[in-house]
Amino acid sequence: MKKHTAWLLPTVLMAALASLAGCANPDTKSASEDEHDMKMTHHMMQGMAVATLTPTQGNSARGLVAFHEMADHVMVHAHITGVAPNSEHGFHLHDIGSCASTDGTSAGGHFNPGKTAHGPQDAEHHAGDMPSLTANADGVIDQKFMLHGVTVKAGTNSIDGRSVILHANPDDYKTQPTGNSGPRIACGVIAVHP
Repeated sequence: MKKHTAWLLPTVLMAALASLAGCANPDTKSASEDEHDMKMTHHMMQGMAVATLTPTQGNSARGLVAFHEMADHVMVHAHITGVAPNSEHGFHLHDIGSCASTDGTSAGGHFNPGKTAHGPQDAEHHAGDMPSLTANADGVIDQKFMLHGVTVKAGTNSIDGRSVILHANPDDYKTQPTGNSGPRIACGVIAVHP
């Protein structure tokens, strides 16, 4: 199943590259066009980070989460399978980059460098508070959103080396400091593309 999610990011990047390159036929491309494509691919991957989510003990949720730093926010794309159809799940950045424990607790608490209260993106919140994710009728989550207050690049609010946790229940955005999202059903460590 890990192989199933590993294709997502390269496929997305190659599709974007093909679009930027005008879908040129590889047989008719010059050496300078090839070099341009390679530079574009490298440029596109700068400011990107990825976490591969694996299930905690007794669960089946797994997937890939891609982070792409933009001018004033980070774009997040989560593609996750193995959850209940039409279910909603709390989704957070956690402080410690470890998924070593069978229940995901090795990831620590929410990423909160500003020492703020837990909440939704449009109010006071931890840097690690993200929107809850919703699965479709097939138990697949494929969701994109903007995240404010974090960076991919190095710094106090960098997500590099942190963890991503998918919870069993939706976030109520009120209960402190966790949002009452229930058990941790999947965990992934975030790694920035060099």
